Amino acid sequence: MNTNSRNLVGWLLSLFLAYEFGRSAYGNLTAQPRMVESFHTFGYPLWFMTFTGAVELLAVVLVLIPRLAVVGAAILICVMIGALYSHLAHGQSEAIRLPAILLVASIALAWVRSVRPARRQLASPATR
Repeated sequence: MNTNSRNLVGWLLSLFLAYEFGRSAYGNLTAQPRMVESFHTFGYPLWFMTFTGAVELLAVVLVLIPRLAVVGAAILICVMIGALYSHLAHGQSEAIRLPAILLVASIALAWVRSVRPARRQLASPATR
């Protein structure tokens, strides 16, 4: 993948993840009824919902900064592993589609932003 394609894919993944996790962070931080019900179903305390929302919001900011996108993606990978575990542990296998997509997108962003193009070496004057 050339540098321009990698940059475009990186931005598309970043914007997609920022949108999805921005929505999730808003729901967690404002204690939307759907989110409260989910955390209650999983047996997590409400403070953990607020904490999760803050972590997601931090990751949103990080994925939008190309040099820090790998760190943001790593945070989102951890969040999505936790979400997948929570759904599967509570028999909600039908609810894992979006978390699985977001996990794959986070892994892809981490890979795209961490791969650096090879630098061209200038020939030394003696070899010209």
